[in-house]
Amino acid sequence: SHEVARARAALLEPGHTAAGATTLTLRSPVDGVVLERLRESSAVVAAGTPLLVVGDPANLEIVSDYLSTDAVNIKPGMRVEIERWGGSDGLAGIVRRVEPHGFLKVSALGVEEQRVNVVSDFAEARERWAALGDGYRVETHVVTWSSDSVLQVPLGALFRHGEDWATFAIRGGRARVVELGIGHRGADAAEVVSGLEEGDRVVLHPPDNVSDGTRVEERGD
Repeated sequence: SHEVARARAALLEPGHTAAGATTLTLRSPVDGVVLERLRESSAVVAAGTPLLVVGDPANLEIVSDYLSTDAVNIKPGMRVEIERWGGSDGLAGIVRRVEPHGFLKVSALGVEEQRVNVVSDFAEARERWAALGDGYRVETHVVTWSSDSVLQVPLGALFRHGEDWATFAIRGGRARVVELGIGHRGADAAEVVSGLEEGDRVVLHPPDNVSDGTRVEERGD
């Protein structure tokens, strides 16, 4: 219907006001509010020139770019944690689409990365995120796996030991190399499948002078 109205408008002569100025009523094809004004003052424009950006703030979606190596593990329907959006509490979302096309993006450190856009919807009532608008910044974390009971170790305690992962576990006041079976990995910790038990203490960020059998002493924070 909007295309029909646009065609009719192109065939009509603009009306004339009493002052002799020409006027033409332009109607938005969608309901919403003006998000951006692309023309700041009067000017002659060609047919089809964008004048305003109109959208519905109640119908927002979240577009987050992820490394392509992470995006392959993201599927529609997965839970999304929305943080640092400006509110005091986090928000919940759900993945709607993982775009099939990646793109090159240069990180803040100058590293070229292949990124993929992941589109998510809010999973909470509009009142919770009503303050957000088009183009606002948020941080998202997609939950690709979760468990109610996980034995985990900080990533800073892990190091490569041959083909396996290992850590320095404290045994009788000495650091002992313990090879680990590692499962899922997060941003700060990794799931321990084998090698450690609940309550074991490990050396965090071990220096180069620590080896198997080195005497260690725990220090306070």
